[in-house]
Amino acid sequence: METLAIVGASLAGLSAARAARAQGFSGRLVLIGDEPHRPYDRPPLSKDFLLGRVQAEDILLESDSEELRAEWMLGSAAVFLDVSSRTIALDDGRTVQADGIVIATGARARTLPALVGSGNVHTLRTLTDAENLASALVSGNRMAVIGAGFIGAEVAAAAASRGMQVTIIDTKPVPFSVQLGAQMGALVGGLHAANGVELISSAVIEAFDGQEGGVTGIHLKDGRYIATDVVVVGIGAEPNVEWLAGSGVDLAGGVLCDSEGRTSVPGIVAVGDCAAWFDPATGCHHRMEHWTGAFERAALAVETLLDPEAQPKPVKPHYFWSDQYGVKLQFAGDSTGYDRLEIEAGEMDAHSCLAVYYRADAPVAVLALNQPRLFGRWRRSLPVRAQVTPARPASPLTAPLPAWENRVAAHTDAPALV
Repeated sequence: METLAIVGASLAGLSAARAARAQGFSGRLVLIGDEPHRPYDRPPLSKDFLLGRVQAEDILLESDSEELRAEWMLGSAAVFLDVSSRTIALDDGRTVQADGIVIATGARARTLPALVGSGNVHTLRTLTDAENLASALVSGNRMAVIGAGFIGAEVAAAAASRGMQVTIIDTKPVPFSVQLGAQMGALVGGLHAANGVELISSAVIEAFDGQEGGVTGIHLKDGRYIATDVVVVGIGAEPNVEWLAGSGVDLAGGVLCDSEGRTSVPGIVAVGDCAAWFDPATGCHHRMEHWTGAFERAALAVETLLDPEAQPKPVKPHYFWSDQYGVKLQFAGDSTGYDRLEIEAGEMDAHSCLAVYYRADAPVAVLALNQPRLFGRWRRSLPVRAQVTPARPASPLTAPLPAWENRVAAHTDAPALV
């Protein structure tokens, strides 16, 4: 392999580039990114960046001494992939031909069509999004957050700490129940009420006031009216895979991959938020929209690309974290289908506890609130997932569906619109 092209210049793309060099690739390395910025860390955008505790230069992911010897093609989006010639076409007319390709185009924030073009409606996915939203956090003003996912919750916490009057509008009876279950979801949701934020669950939005010039209020089906100065839409993300339509790369709620990142086209792998990897434990494809997935799985996929004879590596349990109102929440594992929850340490009422999820008496996931040391020990005790090399590694569609994206869609954070 003489040329390796990585499409996507965020954490997953940068991690893939680093892994390629660490694994001995010495050829031409090209990184393509649609944003003009060099790779930066996204988790702080909804936390410390909004609060002004860190600046753009503080969240850059590259070190001063790093030498990737890479060609950077930033500010240009990929628009098409010709798999027969391994050629990537960019929106500025340039093309890149490569022997191997890593797809790491990530995802974009979902929007509500009724609010497109409204001046005071925000989503949060990019550095530019965060810069725009930070300027809207004005003490005494009102904010409505549509969707009680972790991004929406973190934005609500930041806005409340800035002295804003915040209302969260969510479709589910219990926030965070998809990720944490009903009991612990209610506990985390209670953090908002304890800090003066109104949480409206099982909501149905009937109409918006204002709209094009800026949303001034939201009508709910139950008759309630939420006046607002700022609206934040936090209803999940859509994978950036449209540019692959018609290319021959199989898509279904993301780029379909086997358990090591191979796509349906030999010589092309996918990592990060756009990639739906096959999980042997569940028999389904999953898009892992977490920092650790983008960071850790990139090395596995690159090894698969550079060394087809490489032995499968175990995958660590899924992990994500959140900071809300001074409480550090950490979660690892997969709680799907758990049948028992035990509080192993601490007190729930004090929001300082550690909960373990069990399935058939085996621990499958762990959640900690302000218990980082104990969480670290439990996280290391969770079983890693053994990877299985399929008989036809270039045919991930032989695995059962629905994909993770489909499962999430049934529990979307977006309130229903009548």
